[in-house]
Amino acid sequence: MWMNDVAGAWMMTSMNVTPIWVALVQSAATLPVFLLGLPCGALADILDRRKFLIFTQIWIAVIAVILSLLVFFGNLSPMMLIALTFCNGIGLAMRWPVFSSVVPELLPKSQMPSGLALNAVSMNTSRVVGPLLAGAIIASMGSAWVYALNAVMSVISALIMSTWKREKVANPFGREKLWSAMRVGVQFISQSAHFKGVLIRIAIFFFSSTALIALLPLVAKGLNGGDAGTFTICLACMGLGAISAAVFIPKLRMMYSRDQLIIRGCILQTIAMVVIAFNHIPILTMACMCLAGAAWISTANTLSVSAQMGLPDWVRARGMSTYQMAIMGSSAFGAALWGQVATDASVPISLTLAALSGLLGTLLVNYLKPDEGLEDDLTPSHALIPPSHPQPPEVGHIMMTIEYIIDPKRSVAFLELMQESRRSRLRHGALRWELLHDVTRPERYVEVVEDESWNDHLRRFDRISESDITIRDRKMAFHTLEFPPIVSRYLMESTANT
Repeated sequence: MWMNDVAGAWMMTSMNVTPIWVALVQSAATLPVFLLGLPCGALADILDRRKFLIFTQIWIAVIAVILSLLVFFGNLSPMMLIALTFCNGIGLAMRWPVFSSVVPELLPKSQMPSGLALNAVSMNTSRVVGPLLAGAIIASMGSAWVYALNAVMSVISALIMSTWKREKVANPFGREKLWSAMRVGVQFISQSAHFKGVLIRIAIFFFSSTALIALLPLVAKGLNGGDAGTFTICLACMGLGAISAAVFIPKLRMMYSRDQLIIRGCILQTIAMVVIAFNHIPILTMACMCLAGAAWISTANTLSVSAQMGLPDWVRARGMSTYQMAIMGSSAFGAALWGQVATDASVPISLTLAALSGLLGTLLVNYLKPDEGLEDDLTPSHALIPPSHPQPPEVGHIMMTIEYIIDPKRSVAFLELMQESRRSRLRHGALRWELLHDVTRPERYVEVVEDESWNDHLRRFDRISESDITIRDRKMAFHTLEFPPIVSRYLMESTANT
């Protein structure tokens, strides 16, 4: 991936186009992840992840072959480069959610932060080696051979993935429909204050920091003696800084809270970008790229761990695809915006404005929406037994009602608790939630939950966590009768007949 980015960015720079075209290479690479992240995340949750990964590698290999042939025969135009970079980004959009969900699948929860940090070290090692290798190939043989090597490596990667002995557990309720899986993913995120806070922070950080990557070819070209080699070394220095900083992340996580780490990372990123913007000394720029890499890994890893900890396994790929959508969407928009600013004003002004906007935005979000930690215990619970039915309905929505009899004097507290119940039900995939209050009997409340099908109703029992059991117990404490609340289930005939 890093070799492809270097080749594409330098190819566009060598075509003597305006800065906006150079920045659009970054937009084209990241925009597909934003546009296709959610459906690809849903597919990663409902399909065999091993086969899905192999398919994505073959897709990327085909795009690399086409690029190699076009460059080799001299038929690659700026528009064609943008289009094929976008197609390559589609492969990344399919691949990212699966990769994001693999580490938690292989490691216990206690080792997840360290596992994600090692995963980041692996990625940033490739960020060092990839640009250096690409720069050497471009200088000695040409960009066509970079794309050719990418194709070969993608095929080798697919072959390696084919040896993964993954045990896929069949879902007893069958495979979710794609549209339904996407809807449930969106509902989970919309009802999770923790995860929405992570998305806002990561989007702000990458919206500003992407200016450095998008405009780096022009920065390198403007340095004293700057050329393609300078560009690749600068990019490698960023990866080297990230690798070095990853060693200290566990200690930093113990010293500072999540938001404190993020603010410090943004301050370091701002300083590095401003210095890079206004100097022409290669060694100083490379040192600042190391600092930018350290800021990147400390912020991205902190938020990635926070995101993973806020996701149960059943929706992990969908949640992490949304996380990647926030990164890539903000990167694509930021690259285009800061590229246009560089075209209208200058590269130094664009980098400075991008750095300051990221710092101010992060400070504002942390002030308005401070981190309250992970409130929910997402450990799976099997305390509730799903209902059985000799002939379950094959089609039609299912409506479940739960009748509570409470002390009217405690209605305010009960209504507050029921809002937590609403968020819990919707997070698990319920189509609709309502609370009915009997106008003739003020002590009687009826909770109404609608599911898309009988299987979807049963799936919600599989998704119940310890936190949900706590909410149920708190609701039961309000119930004043000796016997438990009456639970009824109905088939909505109007939906079964359409």
